[in-house]
Amino acid sequence: MATTLAFDVYGTLINTHGVLSLLENMIGDKAQNFSNTWREKQLEYSFRRGLMQNYVPFSVCTKQALDYACLAHKTPLSDDQKQQLLEQYKILPAFDDVKKGLEQLKAQNYRLFAFSNGAADAVNTLLETAGISDYFEGVVSADDMKTFKPNPGVYSHFLREANSTGANTWLISSNPFDITGAISHGMRGAWIKRSEDSIFDPWEITPTITVCDLHDLKNKLASNNQ
Repeated sequence: MATTLAFDVYGTLINTHGVLSLLENMIGDKAQNFSNTWREKQLEYSFRRGLMQNYVPFSVCTKQALDYACLAHKTPLSDDQKQQLLEQYKILPAFDDVKKGLEQLKAQNYRLFAFSNGAADAVNTLLETAGISDYFEGVVSADDMKTFKPNPGVYSHFLREANSTGANTWLISSNPFDITGAISHGMRGAWIKRSEDSIFDPWEITPTITVCDLHDLKNKLASNNQ
């Protein structure tokens, strides 16, 4: 059976800081810290919603996190500016290594799936805009389960949809919480450390492999699967 690769999307394939240039035009040198807060709160809100069992789509978490960032940084953006940012969020760019890396992995007969907290239509739009949708056999969304990763039910849902097993499936993500969630559920996990400043949570669960980008992933997967 061919090995299945489940790619997280936001922050792994797609650069969530792709709104930075637009933010810089709006708020100048506050943009980077603002963007960081927006992303951190987006994830926090998804975790809290999952624990509360009070589900809203990931896009709502994104919008409410934007509102929080405005308050936290004392940057009162207009409704029009917020809408511009949310529209830009729908067409974020892929990281530079992604297209070539997916092409190489596809050529090695891995089964590639996009696996996201985002709704399937939003993820499909991102992948198509980035020019990488054709590399994937399908998109599996946590939205189907009305909760978010790292809920174990979401990883079970992926394995059912991909017709794969945990032992034969790798979760590929730059988000430590996603790697620990997948490994806890019996999958293997490849952490993409996209920044030297990134820290993996010091738990008893560690990544199966750590890579710096998708080119590195190709090489380490090959040696790990021998």
